[in-house]
Amino acid sequence: MRLTVFWQRMADHFGAAYADTFARDHVMAELGGRTVHQALDAGWEAKDVWRVVCGAMDVPHEKR
Repeated sequence: MRLTVFWQRMADHFGAAYADTFARDHVMAELGGRTVHQALDAGWEAKDVWRVVCGAMDVPHEKR
């Protein structure tokens, strides 16, 4: 998954304004105690981060 697709999906689910705030501030155990930004910076694949976000935040199946 390209980062542009990842960020579009984040914006579609959380809203354009909140997606980046969530990605900066929400620490998730499933990402090793990292935020989305930290996980991506640490080398996690965007598709893997998206899967974690989907599972943790109950993203509807049709948006996954």
